[in-house]
This record gives sequence, C-alpha cells and structure tokens, in this order.
Amino acid sequence: MARQNIEEVVSSYYPPRARWYRRIYAPWFALQRGLHLEKIHLPAGVTFQQFVLSLVIPGYAFFANGRPILGRAFLSAYGLGAVLFVVALGYSLGGLAYAVMISAHASSIVFLEGCWFRERLEFRFRLALAGLTLLAVWLAVYAPIIGYVEGHWIIPLRVRENVVVVHRLASVPVIQRGDYVMYSLHEGHNRLIHNQAVFVNSGFGWGPLLAVAGDRVEFTTNHVIVDGEARALLPHMPDRGGFVVPEKHWFVWPELDISGHGDVGEANISAMMMELAVVSESQFIGKPFKRWFFRRQIAP
Repeated sequence: MARQNIEEVVSSYYPPRARWYRRIYAPWFALQRGLHLEKIHLPAGVTFQQFVLSLVIPGYAFFANGRPILGRAFLSAYGLGAVLFVVALGYSLGGLAYAVMISAHASSIVFLEGCWFRERLEFRFRLALAGLTLLAVWLAVYAPIIGYVEGHWIIPLRVRENVVVVHRLASVPVIQRGDYVMYSLHEGHNRLIHNQAVFVNSGFGWGPLLAVAGDRVEFTTNHVIVDGEARALLPHMPDRGGFVVPEKHWFVWPELDISGHGDVGEANISAMMMELAVVSESQFIGKPFKRWFFRRQIAP
C-alpha cells in the first residue's frame, strides 16, 4: 500500500549524520579538546565582534564596556600620537609619540583582560599579564610594521644633527643628475695614514648626484667639470685630476661629518671622500623627500 500521504518524522533518538566536510574541522576540534578551549568564554556582555575590535582598535574596549568617555580619550591620545610620530619621524618627539601609541593600544587590551579575568586571576598574575601584553603588542604588532615600512616605503636617517626622511620606493632608473640620493657606505672607510686616522662618522652617505656611468669628471682649481659643464667645487673636492664614472656607478659627493686625529691634511681627506663618492647602484637606499611636512630637507 502506498505511503505518499504519511509525513516523515525525524526521531531525536538518532543523532544527525556527520557531514562530508567535518574532516576539515577535525584538527580544530582536537586542538580544542587538547587545550580545553571550550572552558574559555568571552567577557560578559561582549560579543565576538566587539572582542576582535577591542584587540585591533585602541580604546574600543572602553566603548564595548559602556565607557565612551574613556574610549574617546584613549582613541584621541592614539590619534595624536600617530600624527606626531609621522611628522617628527626620527626625532625624540617622534619616539615619544610612538611609545604613546603602543601604551594606548596595550592599555586598552589590558582593560579588556581586566574585565575578563578579574574574578579568575589574582592581582599579581593580572599585573604580569599586563606586562606581557605590552611586550606582545610592541614586538608582535608594531615592531614588524615599522620594520616593513622602513624596509620598503620610508626610512628616517640621521645626518649630522638632523633627520632626513628617505623615500624607498624610488627606483634606480628614475634617478637623474642633480637628484639627492641616500646610499649605504661600505665598511672599512676609516683609513690610517702615517699613524694619523681619518674617520667617517656615518653609516650612510647622501648628496647630489653629479655624474652617471660614462660621464667624464674633471677637477680644476675652482670647478668640477662633468661632460663639459662646470660647477663650483664642493667642500673637500680635489683641485686636479679626473676620471670616467664606471658602469652601474654614480658620482655623488657626500655630505658627511668627517673627523681626524693628528695632522691629517686636506689631501688625505679629499682622497677618502673620492673613495666614498663613486657609488655603486647596489648601494642605493632611496631618494630623500624635498620636504617632510613643515620641514625642508633639501636646500632649494
């Protein structure tokens, strides 16, 4: 007899059949059981979305906990610190602003932890957790970000008493005569001449690019001549001689601090500067910005 009109009833006695994709989640379930993650619960009154935002956005934990005034204060302190950090990049004020940013972010997370573990952990453990949180925020979040930015985008470098912010995205083919360039100095540029030492007090060189590969450079008493075009001698340039810039090299007269011990002599300083002035393209770091916000970096 046909049973077309009889409704199928799912019995609660039999558990539902396992789905095909359950094996994908099997490692996660095993990790939960091994670490007893099922015993960890979010802070009372905080959704999962609010919890994640509290970790990412400085001050958001106060908004999620119903304290908007504190939340705005921490968010404002972080924003002000971020602005000062960028504007005063490389200076002490920028370093202080960087510390304020990390402190504001870490303090917001510490507040979230306090709401979470206040009834479960003693004060000394919460204090230790706060210190570990500050260290983790610094080393796991901000230090890698700063390292990536300095390695790929911009980097502040100290030149004499000032800081020069360098644009690292500039590529070698776009560099032209007259551009200021920043480059790394090879090791071993401290030379000893008849027991009299000349020291270069920098790990970086920077200055105007005067000649490119294949250009003829000649020195006279008052001028340096590049392919027939004369310009005034720069400090410590020799007053005689010449050379042709090698392939894949530049002639960049560096603006450096140089110190000497004993009667070094101008000729010895010029010889050292000539060694530094022939720069390989592989030493190129970046091109300094002409201005960094309100501060002029390169003289007009």
